[in-house]
Amino acid sequence: MVRQICAAVAVVALLPVAGYAQTQQNSPKFDVADVHQRAHSNNQAPSMTGGVLRGGRYDLRNATMVDLIATAYGITDADLVVGGPNWLERDRFDIAAKAPDGTSPDTLKLMLQSMLAERFKLALHKDSRPMPGYVLTLGKDKHKLKEAAGPGAGCQGRGEPQANGLPMLVGSCKGMSMELFVRQLRGIAGPYLTSPVQDLTGLKGYWDFDIRFTPFAVLGRAGSDGISIFTMVEQQLGLKLEQQRVPTPVYVVDSVNQKPTDNPSGIAASIPAPPPMEFDVAEVKLSPPDAQPNLRLMPGGRIEANGVTMKMFIQLAWDINTDEMLVGAPKWFDETRYSLVAKTSTAVSGPANNPSADIDDLKAMLRALIVERFKLKSHYEDRPVTAYTLLTDRPKMAKADPSNRTGFKEGPAPDQKDQRNAILGRMVTVKNMTMAQLAEDLPRMANGYVRVPVEDKTGLEGSYDFTITFTPIGLLNGGPGRGRGGDAPGPGAGPEASDPTGGVSLFDAVNKQLGLKLEMRKRPMPVLVIDSVQEKPTDN
Repeated sequence: MVRQICAAVAVVALLPVAGYAQTQQNSPKFDVADVHQRAHSNNQAPSMTGGVLRGGRYDLRNATMVDLIATAYGITDADLVVGGPNWLERDRFDIAAKAPDGTSPDTLKLMLQSMLAERFKLALHKDSRPMPGYVLTLGKDKHKLKEAAGPGAGCQGRGEPQANGLPMLVGSCKGMSMELFVRQLRGIAGPYLTSPVQDLTGLKGYWDFDIRFTPFAVLGRAGSDGISIFTMVEQQLGLKLEQQRVPTPVYVVDSVNQKPTDNPSGIAASIPAPPPMEFDVAEVKLSPPDAQPNLRLMPGGRIEANGVTMKMFIQLAWDINTDEMLVGAPKWFDETRYSLVAKTSTAVSGPANNPSADIDDLKAMLRALIVERFKLKSHYEDRPVTAYTLLTDRPKMAKADPSNRTGFKEGPAPDQKDQRNAILGRMVTVKNMTMAQLAEDLPRMANGYVRVPVEDKTGLEGSYDFTITFTPIGLLNGGPGRGRGGDAPGPGAGPEASDPTGGVSLFDAVNKQLGLKLEMRKRPMPVLVIDSVQEKPTDN
């Protein structure tokens, strides 16, 4: 093992250690680029979207600087972007750029590198640093992989219900190199793996194999039937996956400006307008009343749905997460079921064997389809909504070093023990965060518990470091959605530390571990009001 790790260090040492800003002079460039910083808001799911070239227009929306760097340099794990100022994964930007139609994805990356160097004065270099991570190595006996003739379709997965009612993740991997497998493994494994994975198997070429394991969230309930990602790798593949601190290739941010240089005058007019927000083909019809709901946004610009109610369509297309944010819906909104097959080429770009779809565009097209086919008329207005307010009790958080990057991640800090188990399945580590930022990020940190923006009323100044450990909402007695306004139950309204499962709710964790509290209050928020809508869609 030591010999393998040393070999990896030797390879890393050969990587160029030079400032990237100086290499952009002869690189491809966008014809023009419009760059704007976004105002901070209580966006419930702030993640980057876009990255698709359509009709000569390239968009990246809601992207942090870490997102932009990872996209530009093809970095598959954002944890490998290190250093830089504290706003690096906090401030968000929108970019609209012009490039020749048909520009390859690799050339688009070079164009984005040039733009970051010119507009943000980004300078970075490659390095190797010891970091917490996972290594994939050979097991004690011969591995169980079947050699493939060449590259294939990669790993295709699905969920399968078991006799105990719990899901099992099942996948078939074809023509997969170990290098590509470890890059995808963290995404496949989900919360099992909180750090990058390195391949130290020494296996070359391409391989076929099947995988089958229990999702982390239900591993505790699965009991003896559960198969962890580590057991799967050992028993099904004949390999070994373990956690270590290992020398890891990283991209180090040397310097970057928080404010981009000004956009040239009249630049917006020179960038192609987005393609029309409509599907090439779309078929909508009624489903049987007992049809099981199934709604998928697929990579190739295709939407398939069956047994889906209008309420489900509205929640997806308008990003509505709680009942109180939708007003005036008729009774059939939650009863009548529909099927939909829709396809677009205007929201899709990339190679034929791996096309990318712009999810924002697909949602816009779905909104337009509902308006057209169901004659929907609606508007937004402020109405009182039940939402959480963050208050102080007896704060227990440590003051942060303001030079550290602001953000949070799943799992422990490098010097912490992983406290997660079958019941306490969530452990979130927060660095250099103000209370206003904590309130803004809680809907993402505690998916299912908090579905509308949180208001900060703590009065606490400065930034803090802390870790919070709690039980996923689905494991608590009573499950999600029992609270008012579609939120999970708060203190006094549902499961607490005395829950029969031994679980700890988010609300107890916030109070007992951080010395804060979340209290339900009414406050005005924009809600979608349905003015009129038809139950039966117009003819296909």
